[in-house]
Amino acid sequence: GFSWWPGVVVTWRATGRRRATHGMRWLRWFGDGKFSEVRRLVSLLSLTESYVRVCAAQVAGARAGRAFPPGEQGAGEDPTKPMLEWAKGGFLPEGSEGLRPVATSAGQMLPYNVYLEISYMYDDDGYQSYCTVCCGGREVLLCGNTNCCRCFCIDCLDVLVGAGVSASARALDPWHCYVCQPSQSSAALRCRPDWSQKLQEFFASDHDPDFEPPMTYPAVPAEQRKPIRVLSLFDGIATGYLVLKDLGFKVDQYIASEICEDSISVGVVRHEGKIQYVHDVRNITRKNIEEWGPFDLVIGGSPCNDLSIVNPARKGLYEGTGRLFFEFYRLLSVARPKPGDQRPFFWLFENVVAMGVNDKRDISRFLECNPVMIDAIEVSAAHRARYFWGNLPGMNRPLCASGMDKLQLQDCLEHGRVAKFGKVRTITTRSNSIKQGKDQHFPVIMNGKEDVLWCTEMERIFGFPVHYTDVSNMGRGARQRLLGRSWSVPVIRHLFAPLKDYFACE
Repeated sequence: GFSWWPGVVVTWRATGRRRATHGMRWLRWFGDGKFSEVRRLVSLLSLTESYVRVCAAQVAGARAGRAFPPGEQGAGEDPTKPMLEWAKGGFLPEGSEGLRPVATSAGQMLPYNVYLEISYMYDDDGYQSYCTVCCGGREVLLCGNTNCCRCFCIDCLDVLVGAGVSASARALDPWHCYVCQPSQSSAALRCRPDWSQKLQEFFASDHDPDFEPPMTYPAVPAEQRKPIRVLSLFDGIATGYLVLKDLGFKVDQYIASEICEDSISVGVVRHEGKIQYVHDVRNITRKNIEEWGPFDLVIGGSPCNDLSIVNPARKGLYEGTGRLFFEFYRLLSVARPKPGDQRPFFWLFENVVAMGVNDKRDISRFLECNPVMIDAIEVSAAHRARYFWGNLPGMNRPLCASGMDKLQLQDCLEHGRVAKFGKVRTITTRSNSIKQGKDQHFPVIMNGKEDVLWCTEMERIFGFPVHYTDVSNMGRGARQRLLGRSWSVPVIRHLFAPLKDYFACE
C-alpha cells in the first residue's frame, strides 16, 4: 500500500527536471510516482481554516436557487438531511455551472481535474475503471446492458438513489444502469435530457479563438450503437486496430492504406486477415471511398521525414513525403458525411512536434483546428511528443496512466537485465536513438556490460504485446524501424476511449 500522506516535497534533482519556479515546490505523489510543481504550501495546522465538512449539496442548492440557513436543521440532526431530502425531490442546476464539479473551499478545482483525467479510463474488461458519478468507489456495480461500459459505486447509489438500493441492485442479473434506463431512478441520480451534449461541451471548454469549435455529437444510446467502420491512412503496424480491439470495440470494417510490406505482414499475421489493405494512399479515389464507406472514423499520420526539423535535408510540407498530408486532407474531405447527415463522424491526424512553425500553421489551417500536444512519457517509459489534430471527444483532457501502463524502463526489461535510466529518449527508426545522453550510453546493464534494448523490450515500451513485430523472419533493425514509425499504444488508447459512448462494444 501507499503512505497515509498523498505526497512528499522533493528536491528538483529528484525529479530529473529543472529547478522549481520561485515560490513553488516539487511534489512527488505516492499514488503514481509522478511529480507536480505546486505553490502555496502551508502548515498542516492551517487545514481547519479552509476545511468545510460538507459543501457539495450547499453549492448544488445555490446553483439551483435554493439556500439552506444554518438553523434549518434541529440540534443534533445531520446537517445534510434537509439538503438530501430536497435533492431527492428533484432539482436541475442550470446555466454554465450545471455540470461543473464542486470546488474545494480554497478554490482549487481538484475534482474538475480528477474528472477530466479518469472519466474515460477503462480496465482490461472494457468497463470504466471508476464510478460514472464520482470517479471513485471502492466497490462498483457493472451495467449488464450490451454495449454499455458504465459502472456505479454502491455509495452513490445508496446516497443519491436511496438507502439499500445497492443491495437490491446486486440481486438483479443483469442490472441496467441509470444511463441506459433513466426511468428507474426517481431520486437525485437522474440524467438530464441534454447530459450528453453538456458532457461534450465540458471536455471542449477551451475552444481555440482562431477556429470554429468542432461539431459535438450526443452519445448514442447503448441499444442503438453499431460496430465502428474505420479508414486508416499510413496505417503502419495497425496500432489503431489493436487499440480498438483492446478497448472492446466491435469493428465492422477496417480499411488500411500502407505500402511497407513488413508493416502489412505484421497486420495480416497479428490480426488474422481482418484488416483490408489497399496499398498506396495516392491511388485511392472518391469512388473507392463511396464503395468502402461510410466511415465513422478516419485516422492517419503522414511520414514526418520531410517535416521534422531534426532532418537537415527536409523538404517541408509541399515537397517530398511532406505532400502526403494533402492526401490525408483529400480523403478526409471525401469521407465526411454529406450535409444534413448528423451521424457521429470522427477523425485524427498525427505528426511530429519538431516541425517548422509555418508547416504546423498550414496543417492547422487546412484541418481548421490547432493540435493537441501529447507526450507518451506520461504513460510509458519513453519520450514521444506528438501533435494530434482531430475532433475526438476530450482530446485535450489530461493524460493519466492506468494500472496496466509500464512507466519505468525497468518494468519493460527481460529478467536479469537492469535499467540504467528511469526512462529513455524518443525511439526512432535510427539505431543510435537507443543510446542515451551526450555520452551515448546504452540503457541496459546485463552481466556487468552495457547492452541495447531488445525488440521485446521496445515493444513493451510502446505498449505492444511482446513479439508483436516478430513475423516473417525480420531482424532487429527492421523491427525497430517499424516501431520507430508507430504510435504509442497507451496514447491512442487515451484518445480512442471516449468513442465507447458512440459505437458497439463486445
